[in-house]
Order: sequence, then structure tokens, then C-alpha cells
Amino acid sequence: MSQVTTITFFKYHTLRNKIWAFGMMQFAHVALSEVKGLQDYKLMGSGKDGFNPFADWSVYVLLQIWENEEEANVFFEESELMKRYLKKATERCSLFLKNIKAKGEWSGINPFVKSDSITENNPYIAVITRATIKLSLLYKFWKYVPTSQKSLENNKGLMFTKGIGEVPFLQMATFSIWKDKESLMQFAYGSKEHVQAIEKTKKLNWYSEELFSRFQPYKSIGTWEAMGELPF
Repeated sequence: MSQVTTITFFKYHTLRNKIWAFGMMQFAHVALSEVKGLQDYKLMGSGKDGFNPFADWSVYVLLQIWENEEEANVFFEESELMKRYLKKATERCSLFLKNIKAKGEWSGINPFVKSDSITENNPYIAVITRATIKLSLLYKFWKYVPTSQKSLENNKGLMFTKGIGEVPFLQMATFSIWKDKESLMQFAYGSKEHVQAIEKTKKLNWYSEELFSRFQPYKSIGTWEAMGELPF
């Protein structure tokens, strides 16, 4: 079986559980480093809606890259760490992803391997973009974000999106789910605002590191109100 990526969203309501979740950004590393079949992982927080760089203290994310789906299933079904997360969280959704294409680097490497089992009759596309922004360009970058993301408002092809990342303001990422490749391409190259953002990125060179990766989402565990009823 080929490499599989999972991304899990956790939501917390009480202040006590939010503090616990924030602490796990540090304390979960020991347990995760011992998980069988886990090739790489990222513990991330999230930003407020609309790609606001300020933290959303109620939502945290665990991105994991597995040798195969079997190892991922064992973790979600049997892991004591996952049981601890689920006990504290009020919402949880884990999405299983097969990599279609990945370009760039994340922490010095490209961790995603192209899957050899993409399904032709599954049109859905998930996208992860990740970048480290140069300190000298932080203000210019975040000032421009609302303009570059304007075409996402009421976009019928977009099923879900959330700003995530390891370090607020500096190391940012986005995760999105699209109805099909055509919807994604229309946003990426048919949106005036996004095309201008691409041109501005090339001109200003405001990333010290960046990665863009497309996936085929094919399985989900749990629910997430903002995602609605997922078709996979």
C-alpha cells in the first residue's frame, strides 16, 4: 500500500480544554515519535476565519504522514493519545488523503510521496499550502491577504477552508477541500485577485520556504459542522 496522509481537526469549547490542547502542542511530541508507521507529523494551531492571522484557540490540527492506511487505522482505533484527544474535544474530523502532486519543501524536505492508487471516479481535491514568511515582509504579506482571498467568498466550488500553522504570523498554512479540479483551477488561475497574488509573490519573494500539495480525499472519520456532510 502507498503512503497516506491524514489531517485531523479538533475543536474545544471550555477554557480548561483549550489550555490542555495548547499544551499538547508541546507535550504530544513524545507519544507521536513512538507511533508505528508514522513517517512525519505536524502539530498545528489555527487562525480565525477569513485567514485572520490571530489565533483561533478553539481549533487545533494534527497532520500525519503514514507508511500505509493500515498503520493510520490502528492509531485512530487504538492509540491512547488519540483517546485523550477525543475525551477533551467536542468535535473531531479526520480526513484520509492520497497525494496527487507536491512541490516545494516543509521544514527542509518534501514529505509527500505521489500515490499510486488515485481513483478516477473521485473528483474531490484537497489542498495544503504552507509557507514561512520572511520577517522583513510580514506586514506587507498580511496586509495583502484579505485582497488575495477575496474570491473565496461565496465560492461554490469550495467545500471547506481553514488557515492553520505551526507559528502564528510566521509559519502559515491553509487547508481546503474543493468539489473538483476545475473549481480549484478556476480559483487559482481564473480569479483576478489570486493571479495578482501569485505575481506579487514572485515579485516580492516573501517566502523563505514554501510548499503546495494536492490530494485526493477518500475517507473521513468523525464530523465537523463547518464541513457539512462529507461525500467520502
